Amino acid sequence: MTNLIIRSAQIPKELPQVYKIRYLVFQIEQGVDPTLEFDGKDERAHHLIAFLGEKAVGTARIRSLEDQTAKVERVAVLPEVRGQGIGRKLMDYIEAFLVERQVTEVYMHAQEPVREFYQKLGFVPEGKAFEEAGIPHIAMRKLLR
Repeated sequence: MTNLIIRSAQIPKELPQVYKIRYLVFQIEQGVDPTLEFDGKDERAHHLIAFLGEKAVGTARIRSLEDQTAKVERVAVLPEVRGQGIGRKLMDYIEAFLVERQVTEVYMHAQEPVREFYQKLGFVPEGKAFEEAGIPHIAMRKLLR
């Protein structure tokens, strides 16, 4: 997949594309309430965007929790391009991005249906499953380096 490009989103120019992907995946596909999806934390987050050719097909949001800890959120890949390794490459990019910034621990709330995907990437589940936005989730953590 040589025409996949993942990079930091150009804000504010590309924020509409980021929001469109999240809208299609979380609101339309999964039925998440827009007030939960757009929670007011986007302004304090770093956004990534994945392009397949000219089309924006994936995104993720990273927020700093502490000096060396970050939380990955809103990881989304459009349904029509899933299964091509875009999610994995997006997560690999996130990890390299965080290591470059000397982040040593990454945390996330993973949806239960994709828990195994994140475990294969080295994330370890913590605690019991819980509901977030009407979807079962599990807290996961990964030490970097």
